[in-house]
Amino acid sequence: MLILLTFSHNHLELFTSREVDAVLKKIDGSHNIWLRCIHFRDRTGTAKIIKHFGLNPSRVNMIFNHSSVGIDEDVEDCLFNNYEILTHQIKNREFEVARGSIVVGTNFIITFEITELRIFSLLTNNFQKRNLDLQKWGVDYILYLVFKDILNSYHTVFDYISRQLDDLEDEVLGNSGDELTYQKIATMRQSTRVGRRNFQSIKSLLVIMDYEDFQWISQPVKTLFNQEVVHHVDNLWQEYLALRAWMSELMEIQRDNIASKTSELINRLTILSTIFLPITFITGFYGMNFKYMPELDQPWAYPTIISVIALIVIGSIMYAKQQRWL
Repeated sequence: MLILLTFSHNHLELFTSREVDAVLKKIDGSHNIWLRCIHFRDRTGTAKIIKHFGLNPSRVNMIFNHSSVGIDEDVEDCLFNNYEILTHQIKNREFEVARGSIVVGTNFIITFEITELRIFSLLTNNFQKRNLDLQKWGVDYILYLVFKDILNSYHTVFDYISRQLDDLEDEVLGNSGDELTYQKIATMRQSTRVGRRNFQSIKSLLVIMDYEDFQWISQPVKTLFNQEVVHHVDNLWQEYLALRAWMSELMEIQRDNIASKTSELINRLTILSTIFLPITFITGFYGMNFKYMPELDQPWAYPTIISVIALIVIGSIMYAKQQRWL
């Protein structure tokens, strides 16, 4: 799906199509453009789009390979960013990640969305309903709104993670969890690493914005970034580190719980071995094939041996309970 938003001071138009050629024909170079490519994995069509906007053909491989996440500091032809955004959706016990690419040029912004981002859809709807005064700004203002909404969405994600950790903490501190509880925490901690890369990418953008030859973001939008995004990302970064520390602490406690349960099981097995050791000795002793064993001819020998064995078992169990080994 291709969604083309064209805007200028007195013009705002939305066009949707599945055909690349139809969309490219609608593009007017005198207007500002936001082109959304949703679930669009047509390599030939992507190459046409890249060529139409005069970008380096290598951008096609960067879009499809998605090898390096973050801002590409080689910004000769455009501002290019491969993004990974953590969502609060869970799949296979891991947080789902929205992936894609953002390309910003002089009067255009192109978003290649491998998975459709609700943030982008809400922005498009708001522009269409004129809830946001887009016509006063350039395409860099869209980039600002995108990053701002991404950061806002992390509050929802972190709130969800906090609620999950509250439940897991009850299991861990109540010592009612098992290996699965540990795996849940470990998987959650591992999947949240995307957030770190996301914040680092935004911080990289804030740094390269101050380069003298950086032309993709105007001064008014830079001011907006410095006024709102800088402080916002710093706060979320601290919250992210706190959540990671919380997860690490719960993992450590749960690891100790598992080790304690394992040690307790080994102790019980050791006690059972200790109880049956003298019994094994007695039965082994009388299992020897000697001809002259006087007890073999005594009618009281068998019940006596059974009684001795029973006394050993009962006495061992009582002693173990007295020592609180059982």
